[in-house]
Amino acid sequence: MRRRPIRIGHDEDDDPMSVVGNLFDAAMVFAVALMVALVTHYKMTEMFSTEDFTVVKNPGKENMEIISKKGKQIDRYTPSENQNVKGDKGRRVGVAYQLENGEIIYIPEE
Repeated sequence: MRRRPIRIGHDEDDDPMSVVGNLFDAAMVFAVALMVALVTHYKMTEMFSTEDFTVVKNPGKENMEIISKKGKQIDRYTPSENQNVKGDKGRRVGVAYQLENGEIIYIPEE
């Protein structure tokens, strides 16, 4: 009777392409983790909620942007100095201040 030689550690497949599947899985996990980290770092978790919100980026500066979400629609508004009445951009007409008690005071510019 001949015995079969015992091969320790050779239970795996000898297919060299089996590593590619594992690399793809690792890359997908890394990509999802990177997206989650970016969303939380830039505090953009509101984009995925069902609540309506408005965000002002760079307030008072030349490259100011107003981003508002109503339902599933997200609108971007960029004010500029040379405003066109028919365009979708606006012009500055005053300043609004919110007091500690929640009251908002509007001061028009002349």
